[in-house]
Amino acid sequence: MTENTYETGRLNLPFVGHCTFGKQPACLDWDAIDADIAVLGAPFDMGTQYRAGARFGPRSIREASTLFSFGHGGAYDFEDDVTYLPTDKVRMVDIGDADMIHTDTIQSHDNIEFAVRKILQAGALPVVLGGDHSVHIPCIRAFGDQAPVHIIHVDAHLDFVDERHGVRYGHGNPLRRASEMVHVTGFTQLGIRNVSSSNRDDYEAARAAGSTILSVRDVRRLGAQGVLALVPEGSRYYLTIDIDGFDPSIAPGTGTPSHGGFLYYEVLEIMQGLAKRGAVVGMDLVEVAPDYDHTGSTAFLAAQLLMNVLGYVFHEKGLSG
Repeated sequence: MTENTYETGRLNLPFVGHCTFGKQPACLDWDAIDADIAVLGAPFDMGTQYRAGARFGPRSIREASTLFSFGHGGAYDFEDDVTYLPTDKVRMVDIGDADMIHTDTIQSHDNIEFAVRKILQAGALPVVLGGDHSVHIPCIRAFGDQAPVHIIHVDAHLDFVDERHGVRYGHGNPLRRASEMVHVTGFTQLGIRNVSSSNRDDYEAARAAGSTILSVRDVRRLGAQGVLALVPEGSRYYLTIDIDGFDPSIAPGTGTPSHGGFLYYEVLEIMQGLAKRGAVVGMDLVEVAPDYDHTGSTAFLAAQLLMNVLGYVFHEKGLSG
């Protein structure tokens, strides 16, 4: 448990110490995870079709997250009049990274799945930092012995390609692979726009698999409440967030930027509503490639979004101040 450092005399500023997520305790013994939230890095980017670099996403998100490592027992939001993630009620650990085997997609994915299963066995909420979007495949596969889930997908791209030139486990395939898993009951795909790697057949396959597909303009037309009304109520939600779902004006650090994307509050308000509408049981955030953004803004966006979403999820569990 993180102490209230303001009162103990250790200021512990963001640029001091180790870069675990939110400066929370590290737990490298995966058989001894004792927490409500466990953060895992999946620094894999061999599934990219264009610009690589997302293997450095977990490190950059962790470093950015130190800005939000509140030394005063949680994060007070004056608009909601709530202290989110109070350190005396919500326990978070960073369990490090799954091992990556260079050029070996299958083994690297298996290592990610193994780590997520360890988190689930410990009864913690898995939060996975990518890595390219192919890491969603082992993440959602790890839920195979859990109750069914509905996937909430934020992205510029549909990611429903079946197979091209023998590639089935790249970053254009993850939602198609998820649709083949019996524990996945459907999808809500938000932010999908413009030209991408998916063709008309992929869209038809997604809809046949139970997907509701909304563009950024659809979401803006409907508003947050209109979008939430289309999501099955009372379900178990798994969130997969590709940072390129956001506009490159605020998230340039990604391999496949697409203009016309979301702004921060458009996504945040939907996430807050989801936490009220059902149970968020896991999440991954992918495709942060920090070398394309020397300001660090993309990583800060990722860290801030995750912190806020986690706050909403545990507030709905009664764990806030």
